[in-house]
Amino acid sequence: MGMSNCGPRCGCSSSCVLQAAQFPPTFPLFFRLSASQLCLTAAHCFPFFFISTFFLMMAEDSESAASQQSLELDDQDTCGIDGDNEEENEHMQGSPGGDLGAKRKKKKQKRKKEKPSSGGAKSDSASDSQEIKNPGLPIQKLQDIQRAMELLSCQGPAKSIDEAAKHKYQFWDTQPVPKLNEVVTSHGPIEADKENIRQEPYSLPQGFMWDTLDLSNADVLKELYTLLNENYVEDDDNMFRFDYSPSFLKWALRPPGWLPQWHCGVRVSSNKKLVGFISAIPADIRIYDTLKRMVEINFLCVHKKLRSKRVAPVLIREITRRVNLEGIFQAVYTAGVVLPKPVSTCRYWHRSLNPRKLVEVKFSHLSRNMTLQRTMKLYRLPDSTKTPGLRPMERRDIRQVTELLQKFLRRFQLAPSMGEEEVVHWFLPQDNIIDTYVVEGAGGVLTDFTSFYTLPSTVMHHPLHRSLKAAYSFYNVHTQTPLLDLMNDALILAKLKGFDVFNALDLMENKVFLEKLKFGIGDGNLQYYLYNWKCPPMDPDKVGLVLQ
Repeated sequence: MGMSNCGPRCGCSSSCVLQAAQFPPTFPLFFRLSASQLCLTAAHCFPFFFISTFFLMMAEDSESAASQQSLELDDQDTCGIDGDNEEENEHMQGSPGGDLGAKRKKKKQKRKKEKPSSGGAKSDSASDSQEIKNPGLPIQKLQDIQRAMELLSCQGPAKSIDEAAKHKYQFWDTQPVPKLNEVVTSHGPIEADKENIRQEPYSLPQGFMWDTLDLSNADVLKELYTLLNENYVEDDDNMFRFDYSPSFLKWALRPPGWLPQWHCGVRVSSNKKLVGFISAIPADIRIYDTLKRMVEINFLCVHKKLRSKRVAPVLIREITRRVNLEGIFQAVYTAGVVLPKPVSTCRYWHRSLNPRKLVEVKFSHLSRNMTLQRTMKLYRLPDSTKTPGLRPMERRDIRQVTELLQKFLRRFQLAPSMGEEEVVHWFLPQDNIIDTYVVEGAGGVLTDFTSFYTLPSTVMHHPLHRSLKAAYSFYNVHTQTPLLDLMNDALILAKLKGFDVFNALDLMENKVFLEKLKFGIGDGNLQYYLYNWKCPPMDPDKVGLVLQ
């Protein structure tokens, strides 16, 4: 069976092949994941909030090249900390992969050959002027820019170190990040903290205005939900689109220490329509032996019809300015492409929970000689869990869960530092957002816990199914229960709650259970990056940070 989608911050391409298992031995089962679905931040890049999703785009090559490459390159959770050069745009993608963009580009070029440019067909730029009025540039000029962008878009983002070595990173060469060929052995900031920080906002293109979004206002939250759901991430065939619920957005964007000025929106001056957004959230991150206050930049999104107007680089610069004003000069982020320079590279894995539905919505397909019945039998799970004392986390568990988590995270070289306030926010169960289960032993002592968060996608143009529900492995801590048993129970619980697929990265101790529990490996990587901080690189099993 092949899956057509990965997930936030996955980086898997549309040729991603996951050999999950064999049943019977002569019938190998494959998943094919295109780069934007199953992995779904997360970004989300795995949507965690320390580093983006999750699964990102960032200022790197040319903005115009990125804007035509794919939706995934344009609206992916962006985790850049700066974007000074307006000629270079966000390439950093947190999950969806570059192959989708290549397919879309070919389709657009084919349609252009079929339609004469003067035949009265309405261009994207022309339709832009009706829904979103911008007096900045004449339509003919926009059309010329659009044609130029198609030529520039031939060079896609690098998906490997070898490809990256052939790229010229004009933007990143100006930023406080290590060079790709640099051997890093020391630890510390690359640039000193700034003393003089710009006080006034950066200038937007003519016809647009800044707006700090008040997410406690239900109408404003609905506006953001609509912007993301219509413009954030979808696959190249317009079959699936991320569906960040308003409640999920509040969870993702308002952790302890959040600031309203870090919910940065762009509106059309004339009608106040929300057409752009970027956010930052605070996080205490330990890199080796150093604890730093950082931010994660997430949910960079620009309306589809404005992607030639260089709004995204200005958004990145503006959120950087606002973060700097609070005395924060480092960030951690993820991307499915290779930029200067990854501190670690992880891989997404995917476990089918509802094979029939995945096939019906064409998210997956059956491989040759593999029947649906065999596939369903292969992925069948028990109807109940086996770990004694396993139950949903409750508020009375906060202290013990915090202690378990803090001790567990000390094993890793890149990990968050969370107190009880953060544990309440990120782990206390909320329907359709976050699920956490603890194992209670004798005397009420908690010995283990498992957690996963929810990120569905809308299924478009299907007569029966409307949504695809994906679970993402969050943090799993074990002291008494074998990790394999704990995660098998997590799969059972996710299945019982109606999830269709379960995703996990190969970081922390996850490699222990991935193959044994019939996860399939994706062919896309998720790179972890630090901004304005250098340290030696680390293996995935030394990474203890999950991003949404």
